[in-house]
Amino acid sequence: MKLRGALCALLVACCAAPGCIQAVTLQVNEGNSTCIKAELSASFSVTYNTTSRSTRTVQFALPASATVDAVSSSCGAGGGLPWLVAVFGPGHALGLSFSSNGSVYSVANLTLQYNLSDASTFPDANSSDVVTVVSSSVGIWAAVNTTFRCMSPSAFSVGGATVTFSDMKLEAYMPGNDLSPAESVCTADTASTTAPSTTAAPVPTPPGTPEQGTYSVDNNGSVCLLAQMGLQFNISYVSKSQNKTVQHLVNLTPHLTNASGSCEASRATLVLTQEQATTLNFTFTLNSTTSKYHLSGLALLAIWPDMIAPFSASNASLDYLRSTLGRSYMCSAAQTLVVEPTFSLNTFRLQVQPFGLTTNQFATAEECQMDQDQMLIPIVVGAALAGLVLIVLIAYLIGRRRSHAGYQTI
Repeated sequence: MKLRGALCALLVACCAAPGCIQAVTLQVNEGNSTCIKAELSASFSVTYNTTSRSTRTVQFALPASATVDAVSSSCGAGGGLPWLVAVFGPGHALGLSFSSNGSVYSVANLTLQYNLSDASTFPDANSSDVVTVVSSSVGIWAAVNTTFRCMSPSAFSVGGATVTFSDMKLEAYMPGNDLSPAESVCTADTASTTAPSTTAAPVPTPPGTPEQGTYSVDNNGSVCLLAQMGLQFNISYVSKSQNKTVQHLVNLTPHLTNASGSCEASRATLVLTQEQATTLNFTFTLNSTTSKYHLSGLALLAIWPDMIAPFSASNASLDYLRSTLGRSYMCSAAQTLVVEPTFSLNTFRLQVQPFGLTTNQFATAEECQMDQDQMLIPIVVGAALAGLVLIVLIAYLIGRRRSHAGYQTI
């Protein structure tokens, strides 16, 4: 018994050290309901300046004594983002905020706050500031009503620090008070348990030209955004069956797709969701000074059966589909909108008007350059043929006149 007591005391002393990583359970409640729950281990690596004018890097862990900050944490009431904020030690905190599009939720922001005046964690620090660093590109997401699971260590760069999670299970927008039994598993866990395929997978058949769909967004009972287009994804992802990166063309099916979105004075969004597995988000921006609008952002979130992990790609600095306020943009020709190296969107027979709709129909269209070029081709060919015919006719008349001159009476 004495030996067991000594061992327990030793374990407690060891886990009190900064480097000991323990699993912590954290949850955010609203009334009797739980909206966020996390079971995880976390460690931190922070580089700071010392009084000797050098830098030092320290590692410390999220302790078992960490608690949820009731003031900063919330379930997102009033339209805000749900937040889980864990506080520990003298002024340290770890925060995760969440967002959702109705089918998928994700970590929108990962924040770390550390107090340099904590001499036990930051010895010889030349500052006593409380530093807060934020990352908005984390890559933690899961289908709604599923638990995100990632047992493998996952490191995230947050400002000048690194946050590493392991043994992680979490869920936001929870339907009940316990983690959902259905899980969305991270890439690292799936890759570690997926054996390489020993048989060649069949080459997928190209899907052909996609069907044109009609999509609209309503605002107070009237249509504020209207679009007609055939859409095709050109996407590269890690295949579960082939255990390698593959590139596929996949058509969006209009009758399986729901449209939603919003309309504001200078910003409009169109969100297309196909069977809770594919979400495509268009963002249009209007320049009120020039009265010109364009497609400024595209984002895709796909959870397909053959994917090792959910696929996400987005770009908020695009400049496609440019037109004038009060007119629609039209491009019947096929065009490719490049979003990221792993994702581009092919459009066919496209017409869209995100601003200035006065009826439920498109206004006069401004055509894309490709359509204008295609209209010029028959005109140029026709003009060339007409010119050729004219040249032949002139040559014929000149030849005939010369032949008549040879028979004149002398």
